[in-house]
Amino acid sequence: MSTPKDLRYSEEHEWVKDEGGNYRIGITHFAQSELGDIVFVELPSVGDDIKADEPFGSVESVKTVSELYAPISGKVIEVNEGLEDSPEFVNESPYENAWMIVVEPSNVSELDELMSAEAYEKMTVGE
Repeated sequence: MSTPKDLRYSEEHEWVKDEGGNYRIGITHFAQSELGDIVFVELPSVGDDIKADEPFGSVESVKTVSELYAPISGKVIEVNEGLEDSPEFVNESPYENAWMIVVEPSNVSELDELMSAEAYEKMTVGE
């Protein structure tokens, strides 16, 4: 299971990628593998505000429905509309095609609370 080193990770299994001051967010490979086949993704709208550690959407798999928790606070400036028609991208490409939202952060210091790839890997293997 790959954990890209250039991303930051939340305890709720979301990843965050810095894109020059805005942040792209998705769920990790570990999360999608635990959920099973994703059949539906519900995301916020452009312009919505999200708050760190609060739900911003959900993913539905053949096993369950899981909420997505915001790793940082801010305004949604882009949504991956491709997931509406192709939710399977979450299973096939969680770090590339299945990004979920792009956020303009309201408090960049929240990024300091996120884990490095190494720390996230330790958490997911139970060390």
